[in-house]
Amino acid sequence: MPLLGPERARAIAEDWIAAWNAHDLDRVMSHYADELHFVSPLIVARSGRADGAITAKAELRAYFAGSLGADSVLRFELLTVCAGVDCLTLIYRNHRGQEVAETKQLDAGGRACAVQVCHRPAGGGQPGLSRR
Repeated sequence: MPLLGPERARAIAEDWIAAWNAHDLDRVMSHYADELHFVSPLIVARSGRADGAITAKAELRAYFAGSLGADSVLRFELLTVCAGVDCLTLIYRNHRGQEVAETKQLDAGGRACAVQVCHRPAGGGQPGLSRR
């Protein structure tokens, strides 16, 4: 997959957001390749894994399922989509008001095979950085 155009990047991002907001785990998982490397600070916090990584799709499914229970209030608002070569970055706000940047490296089928997630604290502050 070469340079990802802005329209295609936006379509992937909007479908991913809609899948999460519908709490449709199968649709969410359709965005991920069978072989993947998913890294998030929430994995460190929730599982205690220092590397914050999940490398098996079944494990990623189980991890996501914990956020999509019947009483889940999870909701994402898409703010920005950036297109790159074989990748895209989504910037969105979660239900806690926290901004998240998620960069997805895509395989030839357009599914995420490597994902890096970064969180910005609610209220816009950055740990260790002062605002000027």
